[in-house]
Amino acid sequence: MTGAGSAVPLQQDPVAGDPPGPVADFLIEGAGLDPSLANALGSAITFVVAFVAIYLLGRIIVMPVVNRVLSARDLDSHARKPLQKLVGILIVFVAIGAAFAFAGYGNILTALATIGAAATLAIGFAMQDVLKNFVAGIFIFTDKPFRIGDWIEWGDHAGVVEDISLRVSRVRTFDNELLTVPNSNLTEDVIKNPVAKEQLRMKFVFGIGYEDDIDEATEIILEEAAAHEGILGDPEPSVRLTELADSYVGLQSRIWIDNPSRSDFVRIQGEYVTAVKNRFDDAGINIPYPQRDISGGIELGNVEGIAEPTAGDD
Repeated sequence: MTGAGSAVPLQQDPVAGDPPGPVADFLIEGAGLDPSLANALGSAITFVVAFVAIYLLGRIIVMPVVNRVLSARDLDSHARKPLQKLVGILIVFVAIGAAFAFAGYGNILTALATIGAAATLAIGFAMQDVLKNFVAGIFIFTDKPFRIGDWIEWGDHAGVVEDISLRVSRVRTFDNELLTVPNSNLTEDVIKNPVAKEQLRMKFVFGIGYEDDIDEATEIILEEAAAHEGILGDPEPSVRLTELADSYVGLQSRIWIDNPSRSDFVRIQGEYVTAVKNRFDDAGINIPYPQRDISGGIELGNVEGIAEPTAGDD
């Protein structure tokens, strides 16, 4: 009884009070180490082995599955990288937590979890904007309202997307200015992406005089649209009378272009409007200037010294 009773304290962890694991047993029996040292060393070895094994399993099994899911959602390589990094970080945390449990560091794991929860709460309050932009960046990657290289417009801004990260997106304006935009600004506001589809409709209002022939002007507008190689014939161009302004009659031309980009939009519109203007000039169709009426009166002061004219004055 005495031998059995004295064997129990030898196999207790003097710190945690847990029985030794198989590694500690091997070190005690095979290497003849002191039980306290064997327990500490065995827990450390178990932690390292468990962490490496779980981490490698996560990289070998979980990461390929995540990559297949991201590929199935048609995300490009640039969009996949931040999400892959996030999954890699989660694998590391899971491996650390599981390794602590396997090594018998239950008390340490509980303490770390408590500290981590408190730190997460404090950081969350301090970094609300950063976290909001981070979540918005994930939505941009998954919802794909725009891609790198797209021409987008929001609020009073417009430009071409050059980079998308989890916190900010970088947009180069058409004045060659680089805007660093928090992702939350792009998810909370209305974003216009003119190049999201394969075709884009363009509209332009041509103003002609009230005395000019509407049918003739409409025919010229349609002919120049058909003659331009960058304007599609299907859907076919159309013209609608949309305005009866003070100084002109507004004819709105609606044309379609294929595989749109900002440069194509500006170039085609400029060439098309120039061609119509030249045809109008040849046909004698007037594009009137806007009329501006000046109303109001003129008030004169200090007029007491001005003499009234007499009948004999010229």
